[in-house]
Amino acid sequence: MSADGLITLHSSFGPEETMHRFETEVRARGMTVFSHIDHAAGAATVGLPLRPTNLLIFGAAKAGTPLMQSVQTIGIDLPLKALVWQDEDGKTFLSYNDPAYITRRHGIGESAKPVIAAMSGALKEMAAKATTAP
Repeated sequence: MSADGLITLHSSFGPEETMHRFETEVRARGMTVFSHIDHAAGAATVGLPLRPTNLLIFGAAKAGTPLMQSVQTIGIDLPLKALVWQDEDGKTFLSYNDPAYITRRHGIGESAKPVIAAMSGALKEMAAKATTAP
């Protein structure tokens, strides 16, 4: 279940609660929520079944813009995304792209390390809060 550059955490909560908790963390940090895509609802409109699969697209221009100023192609991977999904056993997971992987993919240099470290730390904290019971 692992893919290059993808971080996946098991959640102690169901899909809806996990997404709610993650989105709450995103907003609490002053980030913008650009879109929430319910893939299962989309599948249902064409008569196809799909377990809960929800994508949140979010970010902060203050962090992302300098990366795009450095290498514009990183814009294909920004804003950030988090996927909350349920497997065939009913277990819920939260997955997101590792910012360090994204920067390697686009060849962003050493100057971006502080931004990437901050972004990685924030994502790790938000994901932990969204998936772990207190």
